Amino acid sequence: MRLQFTKMQGAGNDFVVLNALQRPLDLSADQFRRLADRRFGVGADQFLIVGPPADPAHDFSYRIVNADGGEVEHCGNGARCFVRYVREKGLTSKASVLVEVSFGVIELTEAADGSVTVQIAVPRFAPADIPFNPNGLSTRSQGASTLYGLPVGEHTRWVGVANLGNPHAVQVVDDVDRAPVELEGPLIEAHAAFPARVNAGFMQIIDSQHIRLRVFERGVGETLACGTGAVAAVVCGIQQGLLKSPVTVEARGGVLAVRWAGQGEMAYLSGPAVTVFEGEVDL
Repeated sequence: MRLQFTKMQGAGNDFVVLNALQRPLDLSADQFRRLADRRFGVGADQFLIVGPPADPAHDFSYRIVNADGGEVEHCGNGARCFVRYVREKGLTSKASVLVEVSFGVIELTEAADGSVTVQIAVPRFAPADIPFNPNGLSTRSQGASTLYGLPVGEHTRWVGVANLGNPHAVQVVDDVDRAPVELEGPLIEAHAAFPARVNAGFMQIIDSQHIRLRVFERGVGETLACGTGAVAAVVCGIQQGLLKSPVTVEARGGVLAVRWAGQGEMAYLSGPAVTVFEGEVDL
C-alpha cells in the first residue's frame, strides 16, 4: 500500500497531512507510530486527516492522531496547517472554512497576507470538564482562577487547568529554559489526577502581553510549539490576573498570537502554517 502525504509545520510543530475525502483511511496505531518515527518513517508530531463532513452545511471533517498512534481532540497548530492544505490543494476556494472536529465545529481562516487564524474553543475551567480529579490536592485562589498543588516527584507544582478541546495543566516558571520539562512533563502528563492524561505547559511571563512557553504534549513529548497549549497558557494567565489580551507567545519553534475576550468567549490563535514537502511512502 502506497500512501501519499504532505509534510507541514506550524512554528516547528510538524505534521503529516493525509487526504481521506474520497475513501476512509484505515491505518493501525502501529502504522501511525512507524510513520511518525523520525529515522525509519516520515517523522511527525501528529497526523492530520482530512475527511468529508457529516453535515453538508460544513466544509470538512478533521481527525488528529498523535505520534504514539492515539487519536486526540484538537491541535491549534495543526488546524492552521489544515486550512492552508485544503486551499493549496484546491479543495476549497473559501478563505474561511467550517470544520467538524470531535468536540464540535471550528472556523479556520486564511487572510490575504497568508496568516492563518483558528477559532480554538470557548475555554472551560471546571475540573469535570478537563477531566481532572482534584480530590486531596491543596488549592489557592489567584485572580478569578483556582490553582491546584499537584505532587510531581519531590515537588508540589501549582497549576491552572483548562480545556481547549483537549486538557491542559499550566504552571508559571521563572525561566522556561531552565524548567524541568523533560523530567516533570511525563509525570504531569500521566498524573493520576488526569484520567485522560494532560498536556503540561511551562509558562514564563515576560510582561502582561508577552510570554515564553514550552509544552510537553500528551502522547508526543515536548514539541517546538503547541497551539492549544499556547491558548491554554494565555487564558490561564488572564484568569489569574497576570496577562491581558492579545498575548504574544514565544515558543521554541516560532511566535504565535492569542486573543481571548474573557469568560464564556471564543479564544483565537494566529500564526504561521507552512508546507515543507510532499511524498509517497510504502506501508
